[in-house]
Amino acid sequence: MRQAITNLDVRTTGQGLFEITDDLNSWILNSGIESGLLTVYCRHTSASLTIQENADPDVQYDLQMFFKQLVREDPSLYTHISEGADDMPAHIRSALTDVSLSIPVQNGAPVLGTWQGVYLFEHRSHGHRRQVILQLMGD
Repeated sequence: MRQAITNLDVRTTGQGLFEITDDLNSWILNSGIESGLLTVYCRHTSASLTIQENADPDVQYDLQMFFKQLVREDPSLYTHISEGADDMPAHIRSALTDVSLSIPVQNGAPVLGTWQGVYLFEHRSHGHRRQVILQLMGD
């Protein structure tokens, strides 16, 4: 069994879903590992990861609008407000989603459905530089 690991820098422009599927595909292909398990890990508490439909951008828009309604950015609701009105809601949104994904790899590519893509879900209002760790174990 072999293993490969890397750090993927993802620059965001504010709240939204930022697809990283192509980055994963390229890195897996260059790793030389044909079959195994990919772990994708977000090193932040105000951003998360998700696998979602990548064919219709309305899906990403609707997800973002749902999370805005579910977790309001109202400072009167929270004690932790020192980093801005969007910070505590970002932590809650991150807790409701995933910071780690496990994706099978077969034939040198992640095993995803036809319309699935891997996204970094930015929950803060302003852009950030996010770090996503990729670790692939296999043969």
